[in-house]
Amino acid sequence: MNFQLTEEHLMIQQAARDFAQNELLPGVIDRDTHEKFPAEQIKKMGELGFMGMMVDPKYGGAGLDTISYVLAMEEISKVDASASVCMSVNNSLVCWGLEKFGTEEQKQKYLVPLAKGEIIGAFCLSEPEAGSDATSQKTTAIDMGDYYLLNGTKNWITNGSSASVYLVMAQTHPEKGHRGINCLIVERGMEGFVIGKKEEKMGIRGSDTHSLMFTDVKVPKENRIGEDGFGFKFAMKTLSGGRIGIAAQALGIASGAYELALKYSKERKAFGKEIYKHQAIAFKLADMATEIEAARLMTLRAAWLKDQGLPFDKESAMAKLFASEVAMKTTIEAVQIHGGYGYVKEFHVERLMRDAKITQIYEGTSEIQRIVISRAILDQQ
Repeated sequence: MNFQLTEEHLMIQQAARDFAQNELLPGVIDRDTHEKFPAEQIKKMGELGFMGMMVDPKYGGAGLDTISYVLAMEEISKVDASASVCMSVNNSLVCWGLEKFGTEEQKQKYLVPLAKGEIIGAFCLSEPEAGSDATSQKTTAIDMGDYYLLNGTKNWITNGSSASVYLVMAQTHPEKGHRGINCLIVERGMEGFVIGKKEEKMGIRGSDTHSLMFTDVKVPKENRIGEDGFGFKFAMKTLSGGRIGIAAQALGIASGAYELALKYSKERKAFGKEIYKHQAIAFKLADMATEIEAARLMTLRAAWLKDQGLPFDKESAMAKLFASEVAMKTTIEAVQIHGGYGYVKEFHVERLMRDAKITQIYEGTSEIQRIVISRAILDQQ
């Protein structure tokens, strides 16, 4: 076992940290308050290579490993989870899926600009009646010969109004159940494709989350990813890797809140001494640091397994489950350590607490992660 990061890893970590502090931190409270998408910041992230980190350089990516991606995600998420979820979806769900399963033509047309950060993508699986039960796709893609006729609605789509490319899961053969689902590449502006209302959310308010409506949208056959009926398998394989990204996001939210709480505990005095000198606060900090380190190791191990080409479904589910629960617990304690100041926006921790909650819900709820983990450990028996 080697727990030492390489020089390249450390450089990427530092670059992400500098970007987060210099480019994301100014204005992050304003963006949260007014639900403003960080378009300018996302563009700069693309220029720095953060939007296509794991994509082969021949397709415009940075050609880095998953560990590098986790390190960058943590640093970005410490400051702005709205920016990091955009980065996560583009990297984990859109670019990875296209590079792994797309045709050469699809890669040249869509993956190259996505990996360069010239455009961003969206992953469209959830529906009004298909959240955790992703097999219940009501969106249909009727085979019309050389194109599909797409009809339906998608919900809670990250990058909903900002994306140019949408990976849409739709049912083509209802009699086959989940084996009849296809994944289609839909372009912004296709006739019949309408972007619905923006959701007003508790957290990650800078992220643009929308409903999408498709009415008789003609999607060319060459825009299907994989063989006929591959869509559900594509979604599950892609989400398994995506969970590493969300684990890293949760880790970043937790470590960001911890760092703020630690700093505040050394500045704030109560009963004649800095509050970190009170055991009640010191023990909170000790628990936060311990749980964050455990979440970090779990997330990095899942990333390492993925990089080695080894099975990682169970480990990515474990990392997301644990890191998201650590994020929620840590941010609540960070608000508590700040006392009354923790309840106001200026000190950031209340926003991190609101942002933390979604990591237990999207890309598979904590309950779904437990299903994935339990199946994996029981299958080993």
